[in-house]
Amino acid sequence: MKDMANPHAGLAPSEWIVKWSHLLAPGATVLDVACGQGRHMQWFAGRGHAVTGVDRSPEATQAASAFGHTLTADIESGPWPFAGEAFGAVVVTNYLWRPRMADIVAAVAPGGVLLYETFAAGNESVGKPSRPDFLLQPGELLAACRELRVVAYEDGFLAEPPRFVQRIAAVRAGEAGSGQPARHPLRGN
Repeated sequence: MKDMANPHAGLAPSEWIVKWSHLLAPGATVLDVACGQGRHMQWFAGRGHAVTGVDRSPEATQAASAFGHTLTADIESGPWPFAGEAFGAVVVTNYLWRPRMADIVAAVAPGGVLLYETFAAGNESVGKPSRPDFLLQPGELLAACRELRVVAYEDGFLAEPPRFVQRIAAVRAGEAGSGQPARHPLRGN
């Protein structure tokens, strides 16, 4: 039965986020941008990560606060609340505000991971969002992550529910160390 007070209660984390969460260092801090009710915060907190979520909805951040620290902030109209901070992982799903893209990428710490999945051009043919403002153009997510090492990227159509998406798993180079390249294990389907 659906909890009407919390319509996203029990919502599973994104398969993309789950698939690539192994890239996070043990105990890495996680920032969930536009966290909603906290489904990804719950996923990462359950794996021992300290999580922070930001959303403009007080109801959403109140619900998400069960899984970690939350901040109610309108990151589209107000300042970026994490200026100068870096996280072991930054997670974004179903959210696009281009003026904040550089801030989101900059919040990934050395050795940290960006896991991003949102709607892409073509989605207007199957539903909402349908405005170009909310749909990534071909290659746009790759371009935004040019200073990161892309481990996985997809741009295409998913049938259930029908939607066009772009998604990326990318890592920022870590501190100088052994001189060996970092190994980011790939996962099969």
